[in-house]
Amino acid sequence: MEYDVLIKGGLIVDGTGEAAYTADVAIKGQRLAAIGPNLGRDAARIIEADGLVVTPGFIDPHTHYDAQLLWDNTVSPSSAFGITTVVIGNCGFAIAPCKPSDREMTMRALVKVEGMSLKALQSGIRWEWETYPEYLQTLERCRPAVNVGTLLGHSPLRVYAMGAEAYQRAANETERQKIKQLFYEAMQAGAFGLGTSTSTVHMNDEGQPMPSRQASQEEFDDIIEVFRHFGRGTFEITPAQDGRSDWMADFARRSGRPVTWALLMSSPIKPERHRQILHDTEEYQRQGLGIYPQTGCFPLTMDFSLESAYPFEGLPIWQRVFAAPRAEWPGIFKDASFRATFAEQASTFPTRLFPGNWDMVEILEPATPAYESLRGKNMVELARQRNSSPVDTFFDIAVEENLGTMFNVALLNTDEKMVHELISNPATLIAASDAGAHQTLLCDAGYTARMLGYWVRDKKLLQLEKAVASLTTAPARVYGIKERGQLTPGYFADVVIYDPKTIMDGPKRLVRDLPGNEPRLTRDAQGILYTFVNGQTLVEDGKLSAETAATRPNGQVLRAE
Repeated sequence: MEYDVLIKGGLIVDGTGEAAYTADVAIKGQRLAAIGPNLGRDAARIIEADGLVVTPGFIDPHTHYDAQLLWDNTVSPSSAFGITTVVIGNCGFAIAPCKPSDREMTMRALVKVEGMSLKALQSGIRWEWETYPEYLQTLERCRPAVNVGTLLGHSPLRVYAMGAEAYQRAANETERQKIKQLFYEAMQAGAFGLGTSTSTVHMNDEGQPMPSRQASQEEFDDIIEVFRHFGRGTFEITPAQDGRSDWMADFARRSGRPVTWALLMSSPIKPERHRQILHDTEEYQRQGLGIYPQTGCFPLTMDFSLESAYPFEGLPIWQRVFAAPRAEWPGIFKDASFRATFAEQASTFPTRLFPGNWDMVEILEPATPAYESLRGKNMVELARQRNSSPVDTFFDIAVEENLGTMFNVALLNTDEKMVHELISNPATLIAASDAGAHQTLLCDAGYTARMLGYWVRDKKLLQLEKAVASLTTAPARVYGIKERGQLTPGYFADVVIYDPKTIMDGPKRLVRDLPGNEPRLTRDAQGILYTFVNGQTLVEDGKLSAETAATRPNGQVLRAE
């Protein structure tokens, strides 16, 4: 047979942003062999794609699958949504390098800062590495079903060089040299760059700043030197909420490397903020600087309980909660002075995440049958019924249910006009899934289907070709991922075939499929019929192929060159 797979008569959207056209796509081995009209029928397998859209595999540059890959080689649910390449190590939160003595501390940090289950991490992680190169080898032994690019995580890097003091102070000169050498070794091993965070909301389970937040300017200067030495790589950062655009521009200028940062979303608190950032970004890019704010096409909603109240943990008053044992939390939440300070900070604190709209906070899941009638109601209407304030109602209900009540809150990207301004701007990078993290708070892994189903088809606010390019060639270019993200003969055969009439992300649902029977939110894909990873089918007739994932996974742990 001339070809292994022949996809006949689909609408080709090749990822370049150029006009779509009808043609055949041929796959031979791991590569795209040919694209054109009437390629014949000499193939081991033929897929009739008339009425369907054929695109490159989608690249998700902002995931947190660093641990999940060790027990789930399909990185569910991302692979069901046409994701054929993921990037991990974002925000500097990772699990390599890691000394045996630091394993528990590393896992506990992920529990707080990334909303992961400690039980799942303890049950699912097989600690077969210490160094970063050894971690890459471990990933290869796990035989991923998708391609995996890695960033070196700045926080575990600092812990490896400094121990627990990495949470408390800047590195001294000897430690800085160790950090620099470890970054050099990671780049030699194939890292695509370094991820870090200076965000004030990123803390460990004791309320300490994550290690990357303690890095000095001299340490970042050392990182710049390594980037300059290799002449490749991407710097990814979650900056403090007040923004560090001048600092990031200086980093890009001095390193010569792209800087991409998370997360730019529209806020009802500061409706002009994202527009000013877009204006500044466009000016930086006109100067030749690779500055790319990451954004997303979903409203940012979070599910949470007061056991793990991520939307409020950045408020100074929450340090009182962090400092107390769990048994004392109900008493703290009942305290009138705590509530008064909380109410003020929740509506006025400059870097707060919560916009202060209590009509956006609703009960998602009552903890007891007695409160079932409250499901779906927001704090404003419940406060009216209780003749109370929304803040008091919020804490009263949570305490009455022993902090087990699950709430949902809309935080950012709630205005569709503003969201369109972000996702249609070529200066941004569509990269806000956070897939693998905040497992019971959110699940935005279906953003590819939302882009193509809602924004392209339903709202008609995005051009198909430009939307596909934003999901494929744009992240490949920013992260230096070669021979992927385009339907071009000779490139790797990462291919998606979807039905334009039905593609969409399904509703969130809670499942218990993590190690230790722990819960997480997931979504089902609709309309994505086939996904090929390096020429091998992973999604077949709209369903993830468990047999392929188990016996013939064809993903690669990518090594930057």
